Amino acid sequence: MTGLITGLFNLGTGEIIIIVFAIILLFGAKKIPELMHGIGKGINSFKKGMNDISDEINRPAGDKENDGKDESPK
Repeated sequence: MTGLITGLFNLGTGEIIIIVFAIILLFGAKKIPELMHGIGKGINSFKKGMNDISDEINRPAGDKENDGKDESPK
């Protein structure tokens, strides 16, 4: 991960330490885990939505198995 960041933005170790320190000052050490948890939930939700769309596109047109409708007799 660090290699990607340093290669992409041309940041050294000193700059990364300063950025992390600034983030801790802005949000506080207690708030950072909550922020990361929220970001993780957002990423998982996005991935689930992308998979649902991909499944919908790849499903045959006549397939009624997973269309969300309950067709059982009442």
